[in-house]
Amino acid sequence: MAPTTWIHWLRTGDEEVREQAIPNLAAGRWELDRWTWRDAVLISRSAPGDWFTVSRFFRPDDPEPGWYVNFERPHTRTAIGIDTFDLLLDLVVAPDLSTWTWKDEDEYAHARRIGLIDDATHRALDRARQQAIELVTARSGPFAGDWSTLPVDRTWPLPLLPVEGMRLTG
Repeated sequence: MAPTTWIHWLRTGDEEVREQAIPNLAAGRWELDRWTWRDAVLISRSAPGDWFTVSRFFRPDDPEPGWYVNFERPHTRTAIGIDTFDLLLDLVVAPDLSTWTWKDEDEYAHARRIGLIDDATHRALDRARQQAIELVTARSGPFAGDWSTLPVDRTWPLPLLPVEGMRLTG
């Protein structure tokens, strides 16, 4: 499930839709709809209580998978899966962990200005940013090993979300 504005932006490239997504979230005017991940194989690690998820993107045309840190509220389990809230800030880390770049700081700043990210969330996110950089620098935690060798059990069934209540609103 993903916000409909994000889905529309990905399908059309319409920047006006993307710019409206943050005010819609802040005002509670948003809907979720079905979204199928595409373009890469994604392996993610999210630990209970963490304010971020670490992912590796494996693309057929890219021999070196990159690292991606998505900052989000800690996830909670629900009857249909995992619920979280993307905090709009990301860290893109080089495959060899030598460098990193912050992504979408402008969106995060905008979310702060309009009240979507409150002070307590901001303080928690600042701690999470420092924690993520420390893990990258130390090459520890999720950055300690080579994820490309992780076995993927091809017999795992694709999870199915229930049809009832699929268009969720905020």
